[in-house]
Amino acid sequence: MMLMNTSREAGEVNPLLISNIVTGFVVVVLTGLSIWLFSQYTDYKNNSDTKVSQAVDAAKSAQQKTDEAAFIEREKTPYRTYAGPTDLGSVTFEYPKTWSAYNLRSTGELEAYLYPDIVPPVSTAQQFAVRIDVMDKAYDVVIKSYDALVKKGSLRSNPYTTNGFTGIRLDGTFSKDREGSVVIFKVRDKTLVLSSDSSTFKNDFNDIVLKNLKFNP
Repeated sequence: MMLMNTSREAGEVNPLLISNIVTGFVVVVLTGLSIWLFSQYTDYKNNSDTKVSQAVDAAKSAQQKTDEAAFIEREKTPYRTYAGPTDLGSVTFEYPKTWSAYNLRSTGELEAYLYPDIVPPVSTAQQFAVRIDVMDKAYDVVIKSYDALVKKGSLRSNPYTTNGFTGIRLDGTFSKDREGSVVIFKVRDKTLVLSSDSSTFKNDFNDIVLKNLKFNP
């Protein structure tokens, strides 16, 4: 009687079994991938017109905004020139022709307000594109009036120079209604204060008004 040695066969891994497992795994993966690709194709096929239309609308909207912004900038030129009284330093600068200016003068002082289109009623809460104040106060006194806000951290104070005129620039929050910039210069025995009350007018204030500012110091 012949006895068979089955111990070796029991410990061996059946190559056919491994092959079947790998094949099954690959089939499952490929089936899932095929289903996903088919769903993507079906979605694109069924919604391609909508997707194309949405992309076209988005592109048109972006282009329209770009064109509108360019049109607004073109309409600002040629710039107008603001000219203050000669006895108050002959303050001059350029500003967009789409803005209006309103002057209030009292003895030894000047207030002026600039705003797109029509100047709104003057108030402390109203945000103006530019405020101009020629004040009958000492330069150091005017700067010191902002010390509390600087120490609080609401304002940042830095030296500022434009066209050879040196002063102080303050940027930040001046009140709950005003967040922008103030530039202060000494003009003879008076003080010139130029303000912009909102970041909306920041570029115009910096690149047009301050860039072209002149006065008799």
